[in-house]
Amino acid sequence: MATLMRKNRYTDFPDERLVALLRNNDEEAFEEIYHRYWDKLLAIGYAHARNKELAEEIVQDVLLSLWKRRHDMEIDRPAAWLATAVKFSVFKSLSRESRRKDLLQQQPAENTEASLDEDIIQAKFFKEYVDGLVAGLPEQCRLVFVYSRDHQMSNKEIAKTLNLSPKTVESHLTKALKTLRHLLGNHRFFSFVLAFMGIFLKKI
Repeated sequence: MATLMRKNRYTDFPDERLVALLRNNDEEAFEEIYHRYWDKLLAIGYAHARNKELAEEIVQDVLLSLWKRRHDMEIDRPAAWLATAVKFSVFKSLSRESRRKDLLQQQPAENTEASLDEDIIQAKFFKEYVDGLVAGLPEQCRLVFVYSRDHQMSNKEIAKTLNLSPKTVESHLTKALKTLRHLLGNHRFFSFVLAFMGIFLKKI
């Protein structure tokens, strides 16, 4: 599907405004996001799937998912979320088709040891997917989550670093976790992803 040359009042809107309009059921805002990112997402999908039909199907599903979840979106920047959602969907599809060996062979060597085993490859994809979702969170919410997860800082330490009250930090962290759980589908899968990442990324 080629992106047509278009010009309307939405074309010059930044992503943040389009997302705000999307939450208010603005179909033209969705169409603008759809056309703005279709080619980029298709290129990402094809780069990982090496299958144009599969890439087109996944991009279509991801963009429709954005519309279906418009009322629950806590994402200011959709670009990162869309890109990582496409990558993750490709990986899930390849897993279902028992093509993980092909995926493994495509990974560049990142150390002098033997190639990463499949569990670590999966953990890396999970991490990239979650990181993409986190990148789309509102700024302070994102920082609180990153300091808590990646730097293992306490709420008091985060509050001091960001000049916030501990209660505000707790509120941001709760909001971040709630948003990620929703975007990942359910609480059980969210917990599994974080646990899986924590176990296997230590091997890298």
